[in-house]
Amino acid sequence: MRVLAVIPARGGSAGIPLKNLATVGGLPLVTRAIRACLHAGLIDEVVVSTDHEEIARVAREAGATVVERPAELSGATASSESALLHALDARGQEPEVVLLVQCTSAFIDPADLDEGVRRVLEGEADVVFSGTPTHEFLWTVAGAGVNHDPSVRLPRQQREPHYRETGAFYVMRTAGLREHGHRFFGEVVVQPVPAGHAVEVDEPADLEIVRALAPFVDHPEPIDVDAVITDFDGVHTDDRAYVDSEGREMVLVSRSDGMGVSLLRRAGVKVLVMSTEQNPVVSARARKLGVPVLQGLTDKRTVLRDWLAIEGLDPARVAYVGNDVNDLGPMALVGWPVATPDAHPRVRATARVVLSTPGGSGAVRELCDRILAARPEPEPEAAPAPARTRRLGPVAIGDVLVGEGQPVYVIAEIGINHNGDVEIAKQLIDVAAEAGCQAVKFQKRTPEICVPVEQRDQIRQTPWGEMTYLEYKIRTEFGADEYREIAAHSYKRGLQWFASPWDVPSVHFLEEMEVEVHKVASASVADHELLRALAATGKPIILSTGMSTLSEIDQAVEILGGNPLVLMHATSTYPLPPEEANLRAITTLRERYGLPVGYSGHERGLQISLAAVTLGAVTVERHITLDRTMWGSDHAASLEPTGLEHLVRDIRVIEQAMGDGIKRVFPGEEAPKARLRRITV
Repeated sequence: MRVLAVIPARGGSAGIPLKNLATVGGLPLVTRAIRACLHAGLIDEVVVSTDHEEIARVAREAGATVVERPAELSGATASSESALLHALDARGQEPEVVLLVQCTSAFIDPADLDEGVRRVLEGEADVVFSGTPTHEFLWTVAGAGVNHDPSVRLPRQQREPHYRETGAFYVMRTAGLREHGHRFFGEVVVQPVPAGHAVEVDEPADLEIVRALAPFVDHPEPIDVDAVITDFDGVHTDDRAYVDSEGREMVLVSRSDGMGVSLLRRAGVKVLVMSTEQNPVVSARARKLGVPVLQGLTDKRTVLRDWLAIEGLDPARVAYVGNDVNDLGPMALVGWPVATPDAHPRVRATARVVLSTPGGSGAVRELCDRILAARPEPEPEAAPAPARTRRLGPVAIGDVLVGEGQPVYVIAEIGINHNGDVEIAKQLIDVAAEAGCQAVKFQKRTPEICVPVEQRDQIRQTPWGEMTYLEYKIRTEFGADEYREIAAHSYKRGLQWFASPWDVPSVHFLEEMEVEVHKVASASVADHELLRALAATGKPIILSTGMSTLSEIDQAVEILGGNPLVLMHATSTYPLPPEEANLRAITTLRERYGLPVGYSGHERGLQISLAAVTLGAVTVERHITLDRTMWGSDHAASLEPTGLEHLVRDIRVIEQAMGDGIKRVFPGEEAPKARLRRITV
């Protein structure tokens, strides 16, 4: 064992009784600390030091080893170092590095833990602690400046930040801790963490703050359940009712909720609607969804408990979605209490998950998508009709639907712009995530197969010196270890990742990496051996059509016809001049094949990609780079970070502006109409 994380979690607390068991985002603080450590790749073991039986039980369930903390080390005056040293002695193994991780910080990023550990392991520091940057001016009670000269008030941009210790984690060389008996010794450096991660829970008010922050800070996780129970008003609706002159009620619901419930039922997840009111509107909506409904309930908790028993369901594997205080009872029964974002504060505080979409606007669909993300892919359906007559709806790529009526699926093509450096690849993943993309794409080759024989021994000048073209291609190719890092980093940033395989062994490699979709590069449209290997995976395929005739595309679609398929219009000129973009081919492909069609662009600038969206492109793929002047063949035709951010921003504006095509007078027109409209006969 090289790296050990120790989490002190005593039962006593002056500010908040049993603070370490207080829930944030539906999880106890001690569980959140354990999960952060377990998700850090460089931590070998996680130990919780506690004197409390319930904390010990929760810690074991979360995956930690428990060390019983003696009473003399559990009082209010006992230091964290004493618990740390006791845990080291109790484990009987001396790790090279030990971490002190504190439950009082609800938001600890595993990547920050890994970076701190790396810096100690590689000798950059003896101690690394979490700190958040601040430009605040500090004063003594007597009115003296602590970190500034009051007579010289430099603007923020001219001052280096100071760092406030957050108390979240401390990474130490174990030998130094043994020698000094304290967490600070030798070379001490700070690991910067965002201000949103830096709230320390000491008082009840702090707990309320982190509970309010949790929906915005926590990364959404798949929800693995066997049943979903929902309240009606405020969950399926926006909690408003429209009453006509006859006293009849109407409510606003989201069509997308219906598709989500349908997908859940198809996946074998039970769905039930519960309501305290007896209302024909509720009955009508439940019939439309094809799910049972229980109405006129005065005690939802008792009814739900009986229903779970009748259905033989484990409450821990059930989700309940509510928005008001009458939902607190049933929410306490299940393992996944869920709240809408505008729910009552007590409901949000109780919830394990707070949705981002309000009731009536797709809240149920958001929940359905996260449940489906935790379930295995369904078996492929029977072979569809011939390619030219197929009519498909959206294609599911993991938990994302790609197709007409769905948000444009934006793919940041990293390709080979990582130049063989996994750290550059991870920086580009960060760029894609911060811009708002849904996926990143790479290229995977077996150089010994893909490099033509006549080119293998050609000499190339590279950043690593002079080498043959084959040596260069091998030098820049990632293997399993790098792609595991890429997969972990993409998942952490909330992105899907996949690649274009250029040969059959690369297909098998990507299958072992468990990608959710495969991409066919334009260069591979006529490689039928490769296409058959991809078809055999049964997974969704994105097929680029650059430098291809309709006849070649016909054959490719025929081979891939059993897989969910998205076509990509492309012109393989680098960089692409506008006169060769031929964007109307998007319509041609959609009408010919009846498939979702996107756009893969190689132009400079954004205009052509944005025009493709207005023509109905359901996905947009663009190469990205940290700097277009970097060495490599694809950098010049790539978007830099700011360009990618603007592309995604403008695509989302266009989506809103496209509307539904129904001509109507909008609310904003009513006042000008009344003022300006002249009617004559």
